[in-house]
Amino acid sequence: MFNSRQVAFTAVTLAVSLGTSYSIIYGTYLDTSDPLLAHLAHPLAKTDYWARKSNVLNVYFIKKAWGWTSAAFMLLWATSNPAARSLSRVVQWLTATACWLTFTTWFFGPAVIDRVILASGGECFVPLPSGELITIPTDYCLTKSTVAPSSHPDIFTSSLVLPEGWSGIPRLRRGHDVSGHIFLLTMSILFLADQLSISLRSSPTSIRHKVAISANIALIGIWLFASITTSVYFHSPFEKLTGYALGLVGFAFTQASVFS
Repeated sequence: MFNSRQVAFTAVTLAVSLGTSYSIIYGTYLDTSDPLLAHLAHPLAKTDYWARKSNVLNVYFIKKAWGWTSAAFMLLWATSNPAARSLSRVVQWLTATACWLTFTTWFFGPAVIDRVILASGGECFVPLPSGELITIPTDYCLTKSTVAPSSHPDIFTSSLVLPEGWSGIPRLRRGHDVSGHIFLLTMSILFLADQLSISLRSSPTSIRHKVAISANIALIGIWLFASITTSVYFHSPFEKLTGYALGLVGFAFTQASVFS
């Protein structure tokens, strides 16, 4: 019998492992934890469209990945048969949402991913227009504050010559920068496949639900392709591996026995 969860697990594992292997063999990945490289365009951006941070997949899908995943799930759940429209499925989605927020946004202060960067030697940097980097207090990175000579004169020395009206956004670099994209894509693929397994076991289904099933399958396909491009072009191999592992952990939380 077709098992969408096993297929999704195999597919995302192959996508990340093969993409990462390719990036090692051909040297295509950008080490985003290197403060001298992270703010620059990918070296292959001129020849490889998917190496550009401005590619359509990154701008309109990956950066809004949990929003797309949530919309697909809600469509699937809302069009399901009444018997399959259970509260436990919504709680699973809420659990996955909590994992996303905990790992990437807030965990009693800094997010888990930010805590990993700091614990592994990360520092807060601001790249200047000249390409020079200055180190500033970590709090500016954790609050994602925009800094400028006019608003933060204590950070910028008088010897620095900066364009009028210039401002910068500091970023945590040098530590272990877990791939947030691989984490979220892995968790999204497995979560949607798990929800699809309920629909694929149910029959008959309405036209609206068949459309919802097709939309979810299409989105999983997009997320798999995004996993490949991210694995090929961004983050060090170990950062992609930990992002993948974190995605498995996030999905595992949605499989707690309380949801059975």
